[in-house]
Amino acid sequence: MLGVNARPAVAKVVNPIVTRLARLGVTPDMVTITGTVGAVAASAALIATGHLFWGAFAVTVFVLLDMLDGALARLRGGGSVFGAVLDSTGDRLADAAIFGALIWWYSGEGDNRMLVLLALLCLVLGVVTSYIKARAEGMGLDCNVGVVERTERLILVLVGTGFTGLGIPYAVHVALWVLLAGSAITVAQRVLAVKRSAAGARIDP
Repeated sequence: MLGVNARPAVAKVVNPIVTRLARLGVTPDMVTITGTVGAVAASAALIATGHLFWGAFAVTVFVLLDMLDGALARLRGGGSVFGAVLDSTGDRLADAAIFGALIWWYSGEGDNRMLVLLALLCLVLGVVTSYIKARAEGMGLDCNVGVVERTERLILVLVGTGFTGLGIPYAVHVALWVLLAGSAITVAQRVLAVKRSAAGARIDP
């Protein structure tokens, strides 16, 4: 998956930045909170009001901070349990804000009920995708599969939104249709992976 395959290249860019942040006394939790608040604010202030290109651009900048908090935690000797939960919570909030902003815009002045439906379905499937993995791993099962994880989901929706803001017709339509199909496949992949990993295991009454 893209998020895994891109790590070596991303590390070359990220490592000097996190080294500087560590020297300044910045903590991973600070980075997580800043990225989450920024993504939510940009979604509400820009995407939800129809400024699609600048909204996508601003959200992308804040979402990129998500690559820094984990690297910063590792540089500081390892992250905390609270930090891991905070990071996952921030991811869900940012994702919800992006799709919620699209739903708000296209249900109002954007006036496109099909895009409202697509964005809503993508939001729901994104939540289900994350929930299946979290629930499975909480029970000690392997569920590290899926053609569309968070990285791919964000690339599709932000690129589609940004291109639409630049006047490219149907960019967000295509992005959401592709994301919908990929997310549905990912949900099915994860359900099957859990079934195989569980292998008939039972929960004690």
